[in-house]
Amino acid sequence: MEKLALPIKNREYNDFAMESSRWDDFTSRDNDILICSPAKCGTTWTQMICALLIFQKTEWDKPLTEYSPWLDVLLTPTQKVLAQLEAQSHRRFIKTHTPLDGLPYFEKAKYICVGRDPRDAFISLKHHMANMNMEAMAQSMANATHQVKLPEPSPEDPREWFTQWVTSSCTDSEENSAHADVMYYIRSFWPYRDLPNILMLHFNDLKADLEGEMKRIAQFLEINVPTAIWPELVEAASFKNMKLNAKQLAPQVTDNLWKDADSFFNKGTNGQWRDILGEKELELYQQAKNKNLEPGLAHWLENGRLRLK
Repeated sequence: MEKLALPIKNREYNDFAMESSRWDDFTSRDNDILICSPAKCGTTWTQMICALLIFQKTEWDKPLTEYSPWLDVLLTPTQKVLAQLEAQSHRRFIKTHTPLDGLPYFEKAKYICVGRDPRDAFISLKHHMANMNMEAMAQSMANATHQVKLPEPSPEDPREWFTQWVTSSCTDSEENSAHADVMYYIRSFWPYRDLPNILMLHFNDLKADLEGEMKRIAQFLEINVPTAIWPELVEAASFKNMKLNAKQLAPQVTDNLWKDADSFFNKGTNGQWRDILGEKELELYQQAKNKNLEPGLAHWLENGRLRLK
C-alpha cells in the first residue's frame, strides 16, 4: 500500500485578525488536539465537545477560551498564549483558523477539521461581523509583526457582500481573509483526510446526530467515556445549552471582542441563505465551487458525511 503524503507548511497567513507565524515557537505534545476550521463553521461547538470529552463534566471555573486558546489571534501577545499552553496539565485542545498549509504538522497530534456549506457560513459570518467590537481588534495591532489594516466596513447589501466574498475565494485578493475562506480552508485539508490523525467533521452532521458525532470524535481522540454520563455531555453540547451559556463559551470573551456575547450563538440553523441570495449570487457561488473544488469535496462541503450515505 502506498504511503500517504504528509502535510507540509509552505505558506504564511497574515490578516487583521491573526498571524500563522505565531505557531513557529509552539512546542507540541504527543496528544495535542488542534481544532481547525474557517470562521463560523462550528469551531466553538467542537471546542465545547472536546472540553466535555476531556474533562467529562459540564461546569468549569473559567471561560472556554482559557481552556482552549486561539493561538493565531492577535488579541493576545504570542508569548502570553504560549505560556498559558505550556502551563496546562490537561490534554490540550487548541483553536486555529490557519489553513493546513500554514500549520506545522505533528504526526502524534490530532487534527479535527470542521467544515460547513459556504453559503451557511457566510450568513453566520454576516451576523458575526456586525457583533464584533472593532475597537478590541484595533488594540491587537500592537501584537502584530506585520502591518495590520482593519477591514473596510462590509456592504450593507448582503448580496453585494456575498459577491465580494465568494469571488475572492481561493485567491490572494486583499478582500480575502484565509480564516473566513471556507473553500480554500477545507481544500487544504481534503487531500490528507485519510491520515489517521486527521478527522473531517461537518456542521450538518453535528446537527443531525450530535451524540453519534461526539462518539465518533471520542473514538478518534481515543477517549473512553462512561455510558452513564453520555446523556449529560450531549445535552451540554446542544446549541440551546451553549446559547444559554454564551458569556462563558463565546471565543475571546476575556478580550471584550463582542458587542453582545449573548448573541454570539445566533440561530445555529442552515438554509437561511435561500431567503437572502438571488440567482446571480448563487450562479457566482456555483462558478467558484466548480473552479476551486473537486466534485467529492464540493459534495461533502455542502452536505456532510451523513447525507452522503
